[in-house]
Amino acid sequence: MKKKVLAIMLVFILSISVVLTGCNSSGEGSGEGGEDKLRVAVVLAGFLGDKSFNDSAWEGIQKAKEEFDLEVKVLESKVPADWESNLVAMAQDDYDLVMGVSTQFEEIIKKHAPEFPDVKFALIDGVAKLDNVSSAIFAQNEGSFLAGAAASMFTQKTEIENVNDEKTIGWVGGMDIPVLHDFLVGYEQGAKHIDPETEVLVSFAETFNDPLKGKELTLAQYSQGADIVMNVASNTGNGILEAANETGKYAIGVDLNQDDVYPGAILTSMLKRVDVASYTVVKSVAEDNFKGGEITRMDVSNDGVGLTDMSVMKEALGDKFPQDILEKIEELSEQIKSGEIEVESYSGFSVE
Repeated sequence: MKKKVLAIMLVFILSISVVLTGCNSSGEGSGEGGEDKLRVAVVLAGFLGDKSFNDSAWEGIQKAKEEFDLEVKVLESKVPADWESNLVAMAQDDYDLVMGVSTQFEEIIKKHAPEFPDVKFALIDGVAKLDNVSSAIFAQNEGSFLAGAAASMFTQKTEIENVNDEKTIGWVGGMDIPVLHDFLVGYEQGAKHIDPETEVLVSFAETFNDPLKGKELTLAQYSQGADIVMNVASNTGNGILEAANETGKYAIGVDLNQDDVYPGAILTSMLKRVDVASYTVVKSVAEDNFKGGEITRMDVSNDGVGLTDMSVMKEALGDKFPQDILEKIEELSEQIKSGEIEVESYSGFSVE
């Protein structure tokens, strides 16, 4: 009798299993009504969690997911050798849109996009003039000009705690590549525009994924007289911000608004609206108006780059907050928009 009961229970369990399996037969890539989801592959030259460039791109993707029926796959990478293989693998897997999030993907996309004419590609922070590639570039030199001007003014505010009487500011970058030199050219020009005597200390970490290295380089610049250092280093930059917080010195954030990572230690952040770029290209594919060969330029004139409103630092400093810096940045922004100030670009950096 017991054997008969067990047999009946086993048949029942197997029947339920078959029914449940049948309910999921539409697969991960299907949307409501059996329609296929738009499949988007996001290929990074580093990791999410950098509170900077990659996280900004991801914010744009998340916004697109709220509006459109997407299947999204993110590929992170620790070493440069992964970049090309990751991007090609996604193209081979017939994703509708393959997005390379870094100037580091420029040559890779130029090489492989023609091999996949039916796949749409997006290049964030670089240009590939191909029929199936949409490119987005940023005038980081303009945003950095404003950051350099703010730093140059701030380093003379000796009434603020831990601001010394030396006209010295710092800049720490990730990899030694042309786009970062474009940041640096603008930063130095902005600083010298305020005061030609401003000294700018410069270091490259040679990596975007080593916060300890970023912290080490920043501490070295503080020891050389800098009291404020700009972060242009993605995940490496988290160490730059940490150094500012631990020493009571100051930093400038990058890409995302990093002002509240360590409130009171970060004067402002140079916003590079990677989120807008990533969202816009996904939207164009979802709405079937993707334009291959198109280049979107984001600069001060269209708020594609700029500085934060410094409200976090204003709250931290109270009456000691230097309001004249905000007023000067507003003035300089208008002069850039009007063409009265022409911000220089790095000679080795070209978007043509």
